[in-house]
Amino acid sequence: MAVETKIAAGKNTPAAPIDAGVRIGHVHLKVADLDRALAFYCGVLGFELTQRMGQQAAFISAGGYHHHIGLNTWESRGGRPPPRGTTGLYHLAILYPTRAALADALRRLIAAEIPLDGASDHGVSEALYLRDPDENGVELYWDRPPEQWPRTPAGELSMFSRSLDLQDLLAAGASFS
Repeated sequence: MAVETKIAAGKNTPAAPIDAGVRIGHVHLKVADLDRALAFYCGVLGFELTQRMGQQAAFISAGGYHHHIGLNTWESRGGRPPPRGTTGLYHLAILYPTRAALADALRRLIAAEIPLDGASDHGVSEALYLRDPDENGVELYWDRPPEQWPRTPAGELSMFSRSLDLQDLLAAGASFS
């Protein structure tokens, strides 16, 4: 059954905000090769395998949760990534609890010779951008405490994008390893 949603052009109908407790629970990615995807997400990034369904699907997490990321080949085994300029997932973002933990992630990427697409300081966060083996965009980031977020004189959030100093990030995380 197809569901059609129509949004009237030019209408700015204010809606009640979503409950502040709502969170993104997990992301499920279509992959071409389950073993290759697990080698990246578990072997390089360090997620733990919580369940595997043969060569069809796997569920991985951090800290014992049932799954933060699902990986499946149901519609994509042996497939190619969608071409640029098409719709789909731009990136999934993985939130690290501290700057030191993000530095550990950077060390893992360097050791596995995974190239970065970019690295940015957004004022509210610091982020590493890369691609997984299926060319899905991946952002690894940590959030600064809200009291450190940049604000305008009027108190509004004032995010930006500046180059992230990777050597400084690695030095800040030296005590993590």
